[in-house]
Amino acid sequence: MNINKLPLLRAVFRYFGNTSTASRLRWGGVLAWLARKLLRSRVNIVRVNLQLCFPEHTAQQREAWLRQHFRLLGQSIVDRGLCWFGKPEAITQTISLHGFEHIQALLDAKRPIILLAPHFIGLDAAATRVSMELKELASIYTRQSDADVDRMVLEGRKRFNTIHLVGRHEGVRGMIRHLRNGIPVYYLPDMDFGRGDGIVFSPFFNVPAATLLATAQIARSRKAAVVPIVTNLNIKSGHYNVQVMPPLEDFPGESSLEASTDRLNKLIEDWVRADPPQYYWVHRRFKTRPVGEKKFY
Repeated sequence: MNINKLPLLRAVFRYFGNTSTASRLRWGGVLAWLARKLLRSRVNIVRVNLQLCFPEHTAQQREAWLRQHFRLLGQSIVDRGLCWFGKPEAITQTISLHGFEHIQALLDAKRPIILLAPHFIGLDAAATRVSMELKELASIYTRQSDADVDRMVLEGRKRFNTIHLVGRHEGVRGMIRHLRNGIPVYYLPDMDFGRGDGIVFSPFFNVPAATLLATAQIARSRKAAVVPIVTNLNIKSGHYNVQVMPPLEDFPGESSLEASTDRLNKLIEDWVRADPPQYYWVHRRFKTRPVGEKKFY
């Protein structure tokens, strides 16, 4: 028998979105504890990723980062309630946006814009906050396996202004269509999509990682500006800091698509090194291996 879980899900996340900061932080801590106890496979993925990327650090340091990561992850899930159901003024007070003038200048100049958003914990908070400032925004969307969860996520991500969600099957074509119409695209460059056309093994923390060439391809073909967005969550205050950086200079320029993609991965690596637990280590960044290499997970 199929049970409609949507009303319960909405009620829970609406509560998260309208409770006090102290309560949000308590619930984030509870969820983090449960995740570490129940999601053993994800704990293992985080542990493997940290070992691959930070072999120079001690196992004790990596375990400390693992615990911090799950605390941040739990909080980010609770805080989706704030993004999807909280009052707009509560969102703007909790999620600070800096550097939006870089986006505005490009809009005024009618430049196509790729908002480059690597997988940091505050990814969804940043998307919500940016969508509050833009009349239109497009983003790649991966359908959730549970239909009720999928419906709530879709509603939440479309809450402010006009949001165009591009299915993964549309890929680059969907992104280009919106760029042609002058709509900024919020793009996540650091996902493992397996083998296929337009994918290379680019170093990420000195580990070959299956990476799409799409950012460099589109920037070159559409003369699009690439604007990085990096987000940090302060777990003590529950406050998010969203930093919109200046557009990348001379990208991709005369460099090959492969060299430009290596440059992007190195930039992401540098941002991660500034605060390792903030990166989304629970995803299998190194799932696809070069032919002949053993699997990590």
